[in-house]
Amino acid sequence: MGNTALRRRIPAFAAGLAALALTAGFAASPAQAVGKLKYVALGDSYAAGQGAGPYLDACYRSNNAYSELADEEKAIQLVVNAACSGKTTWDVVNTQLSQLNKSTELVTITAGGNNIGFGDIINYCGVVLANLPPAPQCGGALGQAEVQLQSGLLESDLVAMIQSVRAAAPNAKIVLTGYPYLLDPIPAGLTDPAAQFIYTATDLANRLDQTIAAAAQEADAALINDPKVQYVDVRAAFLGHGALSPDPWINLGTAPDGFHPNGDGYRLGYYDSLRSQRAFNLN
Repeated sequence: MGNTALRRRIPAFAAGLAALALTAGFAASPAQAVGKLKYVALGDSYAAGQGAGPYLDACYRSNNAYSELADEEKAIQLVVNAACSGKTTWDVVNTQLSQLNKSTELVTITAGGNNIGFGDIINYCGVVLANLPPAPQCGGALGQAEVQLQSGLLESDLVAMIQSVRAAAPNAKIVLTGYPYLLDPIPAGLTDPAAQFIYTATDLANRLDQTIAAAAQEADAALINDPKVQYVDVRAAFLGHGALSPDPWINLGTAPDGFHPNGDGYRLGYYDSLRSQRAFNLN
């Protein structure tokens, strides 16, 4: 539409203000969209979108992360995905909470896997999948995970993280996601090294997710008069789509993508689980 038509439709002073705003770079931004739920994503590589590429920065953030997929919904505005590869629950508290404030309405977090050193377990122990002997560090990596899970340290750290998020975003609903099976569970009774590793990985995934669920429940009970703390389980969604399956949603291979979800994993596994379990609903 030309300037003449524009002047016929709006007062001259309004046109001037609009031109001034555009010149100054004050055009309305998505973050200021009226009525949209203000959402911040925190966590580790599984929240960053690692595995789905292409990557935006050294944190392996991807536009295919589940938070970015949620941003496609009309009612949701992703203010920032602050997640970063390799981060623990302590890192979330120490480096990511500055993105939160009283206006934040929804926070999702995927964290805890790095606390138990799941990456080291894959690197040092998972080589048996390629018919190689486990690395000398395998036993120590498994021992570290046992300490975190059996002692209650991981649950305590998760609860402390949730409490810190609550303090930084007192009006926000907090959603903790679990982790998928990286390798599909197999029938009991197999004795080869690869099968033994899959049994171990399955057990660790179950106990990790159970601990995250327990922490969410504990925090929710402690904050009963505040916005809800919710746990979203993704294991069922990923069943049949492990790294060795015919239709994998988990990448097989080396860093940076290995043993992280691919695009289907983030969309059909994480994002669809969050939607179906009403994580994006504040009520």
